[in-house]
Amino acid sequence: MLAALNFAYADHSWGRYEGPNCEIFRQQLADYHDVEFVMLTQSGTFAVELALRGCHIGPGDEVILAGYDFGGNFAAIEAVGALPVLVDVDEGNWNLDPRQLTQAITDKTKAIIASCLHGGVIPMREVRSIADEHGLLLVEDACQMPGGIVEGRTAGTWGDVGILSFGGSKLLTSGRGGAVFTNSEEVFQRMKIYMNRGNNAFPLSELQAAVLRPQLGKLDKRNALRHASAEKLLPQLKRLPGLRPLVNRVRKTVPGYYKVGIRYVPEELGGLSREEFVAIIREEGVDLGAGFRGFGRRSETRCRRVGDLTQSRLAGRLMLVLHHPILLEEQEALDHVVQAFRKVTQVFASDQSEPSQDRDLLEEVDFEEMELDQGDHS
Repeated sequence: MLAALNFAYADHSWGRYEGPNCEIFRQQLADYHDVEFVMLTQSGTFAVELALRGCHIGPGDEVILAGYDFGGNFAAIEAVGALPVLVDVDEGNWNLDPRQLTQAITDKTKAIIASCLHGGVIPMREVRSIADEHGLLLVEDACQMPGGIVEGRTAGTWGDVGILSFGGSKLLTSGRGGAVFTNSEEVFQRMKIYMNRGNNAFPLSELQAAVLRPQLGKLDKRNALRHASAEKLLPQLKRLPGLRPLVNRVRKTVPGYYKVGIRYVPEELGGLSREEFVAIIREEGVDLGAGFRGFGRRSETRCRRVGDLTQSRLAGRLMLVLHHPILLEEQEALDHVVQAFRKVTQVFASDQSEPSQDRDLLEEVDFEEMELDQGDHS
């Protein structure tokens, strides 16, 4: 990346409105995803809104999304004047459950947003089939799994529109940034018109594109390493009380591991809250966080709920997420993660013989300084 930055400085492209780096990166993304049109923009969060505008969604329309998802996706639907419609997530991986979609569809429904989160994978073939059957557009949010494989296809390409994020902690990162890709010229032209305010009002910069180009070339190799590490790590965590790694029910799939999601079961750890558990694990030197809050408590004046969203509410309270950098570390670092989880779960397990140890460990944690990770698509 340093060489790319130096080159952008040397040829003066870093400060241009339009230059070679954005154009080359745009074409690289198009080739990688085998699509015709790519729009680079300022953030993944805005990219979702831009995709909805490209799909001609607006006031009076409804857009379906999971009751557990990134908050920016809910806000993007509101930003275009449409109504978010919430469906529940799958019990096994706390991602969108396609079996909940049909009952949510009305004559106002125009699109579905499908986000694969925390290493969980949505059965996109089923979602695609439902969208086609009902004449709906599909926006596939691949912000957390660029380069991942979903039922034999690159993540993002099941949708009429695919979304990427290049935010500061993402698998492809330039600090900020995002992209929308599609094979629909009509969708692309609507996005292009919206972006144009005399010039591109919501751009990815030349300097950002310069640092993203070499990262894309390394993405497949790094994804393979992350997947191999997750395959070593998750079976060991699965054996510990209170922890349930996400279970995907689709084949020909290689999840993206921006975060490694784990369903937390406090009843198996003496009722220890998620916040307490996260804080203690962090004290052991492991970068664990909480998942998104989800939308289980959103006012009915802002959305329409389909069912009671039982699993979505659980996900909002109990999802744990392990950040991706650990997956590129050596085996020793992975062993440390397992040892930290084993140490803490053994202390707090419901069948412990010496419960007084619980409070001793908790007293070492400063909860006022703890900041739980809610993630972003920026």
